Amino acid sequence: MALSGRKSTWSSQNDATDYLEKHRIMELFNNMTSNLIYHRPDDPKQFMIEILEKLQKSKNSKGNCPSLFDDSNIRSVFGILDPTNKGFITLQQYKEAMTTLGVKNYPSSPELQENELINMDTFYKDAKKGLEEASATYAG
Repeated sequence: MALSGRKSTWSSQNDATDYLEKHRIMELFNNMTSNLIYHRPDDPKQFMIEILEKLQKSKNSKGNCPSLFDDSNIRSVFGILDPTNKGFITLQQYKEAMTTLGVKNYPSSPELQENELINMDTFYKDAKKGLEEASATYAG
């Protein structure tokens, strides 16, 4: 009898894990927690409600998802990686920047220029898309 209880608990844990993954609950909480820490609103509960409303609106309209990083942040990251303003970064810098931004799904072979480097437009496009996908916690 004790064995069937363990199996039931294991099955329940698997069901819970499957549910959390299917509905991207952990991503949602990570997104909300990151936003809370970054913005530090006076009314955190109201702020979380607003995030959820923005996500719902974004889902319904297929619009841009609210993201912790905006366009200027993406451009700033590129600028940090390109301090001499040559307009290009290496593939290694690209990958490290995507990881730093929290982008999980990005092209493993992004569009390279003749010099085998990545320009700002490619970096921006890939980062923006990856951030939108990461913020779209309703997807899946």
